Amino acid sequence: MGKKYRIERDSLGEIKILEENLWGVTTERALKFFNISKEKFPKEMIRAYGIIKKSCALANFKLNMLGNYEKELIVKICNEIIKGKFDKEFPLNIWISGSGTQFNMNFNEVISNYASVLEGYPKGSKIPLHPNDHVNCSQSTNDTFPSAMSIAFYIKAKEELLPELLELQLILEKKAVEFFPIKKIGRTHMQDAVPIQLGEEFLNYSILIKENIFRIEKALEELLYLPIGGTAVGNGINAPKNFSDYVIKEIIGQTGYFFKESINKFAYQGSHDNFLNFSGTLKTLSNSVYKIANDIRLLSSGPRSGLNELVLPENEPGSSIMPGKINPTQCEILSMIALQVIGNDFVVTLGGSGGFLELNVYKPLIMRNTLESIELLKEGCKSFRKYLLKNIKPNLISLEENLKNSLMIGTYFVKYIGYDKVSKLIFYAQRENISLEEANNRLKLIEKELFNSILYEVIL
Repeated sequence: MGKKYRIERDSLGEIKILEENLWGVTTERALKFFNISKEKFPKEMIRAYGIIKKSCALANFKLNMLGNYEKELIVKICNEIIKGKFDKEFPLNIWISGSGTQFNMNFNEVISNYASVLEGYPKGSKIPLHPNDHVNCSQSTNDTFPSAMSIAFYIKAKEELLPELLELQLILEKKAVEFFPIKKIGRTHMQDAVPIQLGEEFLNYSILIKENIFRIEKALEELLYLPIGGTAVGNGINAPKNFSDYVIKEIIGQTGYFFKESINKFAYQGSHDNFLNFSGTLKTLSNSVYKIANDIRLLSSGPRSGLNELVLPENEPGSSIMPGKINPTQCEILSMIALQVIGNDFVVTLGGSGGFLELNVYKPLIMRNTLESIELLKEGCKSFRKYLLKNIKPNLISLEENLKNSLMIGTYFVKYIGYDKVSKLIFYAQRENISLEEANNRLKLIEKELFNSILYEVIL
């Protein structure tokens, strides 16, 4: 049998839609005119929009903008959407109108058409729920879309990214304690420097992650402010008085998070500095994990011709041609993710600069890149923790050899014989390719007993 179609109408004319689909005319037009990629709207945004539509229906009922019958239908359908029942009914790719209008209408049409199915009316009849007059009552894309972005970002970061970052911070802290007794040579400018504890390096990594957690938590506070109720331009046209208060109370009840009304809705619809600020913290986190991953990659280089101070887990063969090769692949993955997120933030920054007059029209772009950044960082840090940090080990032999052979331990002698004499000692040892101890035996710049006691203290 052939496919069945129905005809739906809007102000621009008639559109043919597959009978099985719940979406309507606006969505069908968007599938034709915005057929840019295969990347669909993420589930986080669908859930957030379900929460918004449900909350708006409850608020509209309390403010006598909707009857109980209409409210109950919208709430029932939104509950199903939030559970993921109708994910396939949101087919739009993310490259649509910069305000997100088609996605908002996709939502309105799905709710309207499913209400028709439930109540025995034809799809597209707009009975008993009209997509604009009922489902979109007191709303605009321009206030619902950025409000949904805030909810999606906040919940995903709070429930997925931050818990993983805490796990990462804790395992780095655990390794710092485990490695603290181990002395090693420090390095600056990629050259030997004075000795440090291996645990100090890992404690630094742990603190970096801890500070990033704090930054992200502070940035999330700004995402709690929603422009819902601002409707088209921020002044709340066609929304009843106190609509925002009622909606936000419902959102709090559904999410458990204390969202608030944005006092300046013009700013939160025409500009998205709050999203830029949040994305910036993800960029900073990326910078930190990039350093950590590449530090560990360098420290594990070898095993015979590199620093070889850390031994990484042998997860998989590293070469199709060189037997026995093991590569720092988890370091590479996290580094690539970090660079992608830094790139995402740059694009978010450019998108944020598109807030001309009363509306920023780069909302889907900002939404897409920010949600991807959260997901990548969460999964990248998780993989790095599970498959590298959990079983990373110090190479005690290499650590001790590198420490003993380093000429920079001569720094400890400066307070006894001065900078110039220690320089002479170090350069002599370097030119002759001998140890500092042998160089001092020849030059006799420091008494042998003092030299040995200082060297013993430094190494042990």
